[in-house]
Amino acid sequence: MPDKTLTVATYAAGASFAAITLVYVFGPTFFFDAGPSASTNRNRGAVGLSNPANDCFLNSVLQALAGLGDLRIYLIRETHRRSLDDELVYAQVVPVGLLPGDVQHFRGDMPHWKMEGFQKGLVTKGLKDILDALNERPLYKKTITAMPFLRVLEEAFRQRISRRQQDAQEFLQVVAERLCNEYHAGRRARASARRTCALGDAASELAQTAPDKDSTQGLVTQVNDIEKPQGQSEVVNDELGGGQEEGFPMEGQSESQIECLTCGFKPRPTATTFCTLTLNVPQVSSATTLGACFDGMFKTEYIDDFKCEKCRLMHAILLLEADLERSTSEVARENIRAAIDKLQSALETDPEDPPNDVVLPDLSHAPKRRIARHIRLTSFPKILAIHLSRSIFDASHYSQKNSAKVVFPEKFPLGGLLNQKKYKLLSVVTHKGSHDSGHYETFRRQVMQPPFSNPSTFKPAEVYSRTVSPAPTPHIRAQRSDGGEENSLMSTPDPLSPSGGDSLTPPLDPWKHSVPAPQTSILPDGDKPASPLGSPQKDVLSVSRGRESESTSLRSVAANAKSTFSKITSRPSAGTESNPKSDVMDTSTTKSLTTAKPRRRKVQDRWWRISDDKVKEASTRDVLSMQREVYLLFYEMERA
Repeated sequence: MPDKTLTVATYAAGASFAAITLVYVFGPTFFFDAGPSASTNRNRGAVGLSNPANDCFLNSVLQALAGLGDLRIYLIRETHRRSLDDELVYAQVVPVGLLPGDVQHFRGDMPHWKMEGFQKGLVTKGLKDILDALNERPLYKKTITAMPFLRVLEEAFRQRISRRQQDAQEFLQVVAERLCNEYHAGRRARASARRTCALGDAASELAQTAPDKDSTQGLVTQVNDIEKPQGQSEVVNDELGGGQEEGFPMEGQSESQIECLTCGFKPRPTATTFCTLTLNVPQVSSATTLGACFDGMFKTEYIDDFKCEKCRLMHAILLLEADLERSTSEVARENIRAAIDKLQSALETDPEDPPNDVVLPDLSHAPKRRIARHIRLTSFPKILAIHLSRSIFDASHYSQKNSAKVVFPEKFPLGGLLNQKKYKLLSVVTHKGSHDSGHYETFRRQVMQPPFSNPSTFKPAEVYSRTVSPAPTPHIRAQRSDGGEENSLMSTPDPLSPSGGDSLTPPLDPWKHSVPAPQTSILPDGDKPASPLGSPQKDVLSVSRGRESESTSLRSVAANAKSTFSKITSRPSAGTESNPKSDVMDTSTTKSLTTAKPRRRKVQDRWWRISDDKVKEASTRDVLSMQREVYLLFYEMERA
């Protein structure tokens, strides 16, 4: 018989080893996922970025972009869409001008290699990888490098990026415009591929309907008619044939409108797309606000010495009428009258499109007018990136930094009363130092994006597509004993219903659906024939009796629970006497049932203050207090 002391020591050592193993394996995960109320002082920070050579401008922008949920959703959706498409869709360069609307985003003289890089989406894939790494939840302090993303940028632009002190806003603008161009180039490539497939199908259908040689000649004409673009709307409809795409979330559109204060003519507004908004900080001694900076951009501006097109045509008509009075030749007078009629027609229809066969006076002799100019937003981006320009330039070409305080809110409404959008602050980039040197830091809100669950594997997840599967998941219904169908929810009785004891349906017998029931006759017990299955019949009877007893016990338990619940929640009537002890019990029970849980600190009130590889926690008050150092603001549109 082994020694008792040795056995106890062995068991104690094994239990201690098992406990240590459990704590070592499951301890970090348990404490990490415990949430804000976990009693741990370990730093749960974000992933930092190393700064080997003045890379704070790069690190601050990447950390700010990592906290934008809509941008990450776009990157996931775009890379997934490109991975599903064939490589030939993006390998073949679509010439600029083939589709209407190309001039709005691309120039006609764009090099072939640049358009090829746009269609491949190099920066989109590289930015997704670095943002995924920055959004990792580290158990301990972790620092990565941004060199892989820098290599992607150098490959995309075919030039080396300088490692000297750079401006964070310039880097943000370069990356944002590159992402926007890659999205539109990929969309053009997908539209061109769909158009090519549609033309191939149309040509095959026309070939099948043209068996003889006489109708073969008209086949080429019909195909050429299909290839001709009929307008922007048809191209958009053809492009959206594969499902409507959500655009680049940082892209917005503004519209500039001018008005001549002399004749009241309003030319066609000029639309401009943007990825970042640059607002000038006014030079004030006291603090200014973000709304005042927006007013400086969107307020009405008055410009002098402007050449109005309508006033120019009216001036030309006056000169022609003077020539008509001085002219003595009938042929010259007829030509002048025809020119005047054409100019009058252009004034009534479109003053910006004068007739080509009429010689207008030199533009230098056109009258100068005073105009009013204002800008408004026509398309609100999902992510509003704001750059507060603090540069001051004087006559000696010496630049200084404007250190005026700018009060910015956590939630910012933008737009008019009819189309107002509300934005919420997610990231802030600050700058400390002079105009030519300094250091950038990032404040990033601790926001956990909701998971994109996929309840059915046969349906696409919402993060990738918004289309719905044509074949939904089938619903299995329970079958009654008489052969009819019954909903599975209706076959389960309600134990708290008043008629619960009478409405309980007998439980379904599993043997009844799997094994054919034997044919028996109503005979005395001693004269019953033997079952062809033998013992299973007795088992079926015992199972059914057991289930009947379980249902009876369930009814009794439900009735007792219902009576107890009614006693707790009921109050004595006015005409009856109440027992003080029972009142105290009822009150305490009611209070215990209605006691609310203690409030927890909101997770969205916590921020990360990131300075390269150093990560600290901050609050919203700390972020809003950076009024003198704020440089870049990132707002995200709130979903209705």
